[in-house]
Amino acid sequence: MKKVAFICVHNSCRSQVAEALGKHFASDVFESYSAGTEMKPQINQDAVRIMKSLGYGDITKVQMYGIDMEKEQYSKLISDIPEPDIAISMGCNVGCPFIGRPFDDNWGLDDPTGKSDEDFIKVINQIELKIKNMIDR
Repeated sequence: MKKVAFICVHNSCRSQVAEALGKHFASDVFESYSAGTEMKPQINQDAVRIMKSLGYGDITKVQMYGIDMEKEQYSKLISDIPEPDIAISMGCNVGCPFIGRPFDDNWGLDDPTGKSDEDFIKVINQIELKIKNMIDR
């Protein structure tokens, strides 16, 4: 089974969401990992809260996932995960982290850290769509 690595600089938000959704939607298609070139002491708590919620009421009709990312995930360096078959950058903006090889894809996602729940939900929905597109390939 192919190993897919979702890479951000800090491995605390977008890449962690991608790992969780990859495991949730595609565990029978590929193995999902996330990593960064730096680490944070914990996963972004807004991302954790929103991914853990089962519905988001008045903000949007989006159904969230009930996934507790802190249960099995933590901030990791690229050297802490198996060598990936596919490496995806979550969004480089000014510069991509160096991982020792070219990225197979750059998803170009804005970092929602410090922004509204609506911004987080938008990015999470984009990640879900991209994961589902990977399954269909």
